[in-house]
Amino acid sequence: MSMQDPISDMLTRIRNGQRAAKTNVSMPSSKLKVAIAQVLKDEGYIENFAVTEADKKPVLEVELKYYVGRPVIERIERVSRPGLRVYKGSTEIPKVLNG
Repeated sequence: MSMQDPISDMLTRIRNGQRAAKTNVSMPSSKLKVAIAQVLKDEGYIENFAVTEADKKPVLEVELKYYVGRPVIERIERVSRPGLRVYKGSTEIPKVLNG
């Protein structure tokens, strides 16, 4: 199965894991996903993360964080995605290089 948007897949796995009250979720790893996991950890949204290897492929393991039995992340979504079209009027388009 090919993945069209790996970042949305990562966020969906985290959201679904928290809804199911899981302690850990795992997903295929990439440098971008590790960087996102680092930001989530630095901001206090996840407990920890680690990159392991399964079947000679890197796997990102994310340890979810809960506070008083509730997930720390209340809402998570991907705003920008491949193929996103934003329609604006000609007056709403920002000027670039005075033109």
